[in-house]
Amino acid sequence: MTADSPEPNPPELNPGAPWIEAAGTALLTMTIFGSGIMATNLGAGDALVLLVVSAATGAMLCVLITLLGPVSGGHINPAITLTSAMAGAISWRRAAVFAAAQLAGALAGMILTHALFDQPLAQLGQVARSGPHLWLSEGLATFGLIALAVLGSHHRPAQVPALVGLYVFAGFWFWSSTGFENPAVTVARALTASGAGIRPVDAPAYILAQFAGAALAVVVLRRTLWR
Repeated sequence: MTADSPEPNPPELNPGAPWIEAAGTALLTMTIFGSGIMATNLGAGDALVLLVVSAATGAMLCVLITLLGPVSGGHINPAITLTSAMAGAISWRRAAVFAAAQLAGALAGMILTHALFDQPLAQLGQVARSGPHLWLSEGLATFGLIALAVLGSHHRPAQVPALVGLYVFAGFWFWSSTGFENPAVTVARALTASGAGIRPVDAPAYILAQFAGAALAVVVLRRTLWR
């Protein structure tokens, strides 16, 4: 989930990178869904479930970005990939392949998690998440994620995995939307009836807000860091 710096000539697609992005997004999705299901099965209350999911997600992001960053960039998020393409750090072809791989990984992670917990593989999200305050939350959360990843890549590259993991961990607790910040995982969340879910009718607005936040981050960064 790092954000690359702009390059004059975007690199060609590494044939193995999309598989890495798919696997990373699958593991991230499994962490979000599985930790929530496990905490609920163990009888945790709502606040404790949120604590478990936020801690598990933040920890997994640290692991994934540390290991996958040198191989594929460790985007595991179409919003990050969009940012890199808009900044000229990767080609649009590479961005399209990455986004498709990330979506496939999120869906695979969703199905595998349902199988691991003996749940129906095909489900629909049941949690209502709609309203301007939630869309604003998603846009700002994604804006913050992009800005943090880019600034960290420029000034503290070795700390990016920890920075992103801690940001997402904290965001679960102060963003009213709990900070989905990932369009691919949001699609998968529309297909789970677990507490991590979102009604399919509500998901498009979340995804639009996420991409809008990412695009705004690129505009702001171009006027500051990328001058």
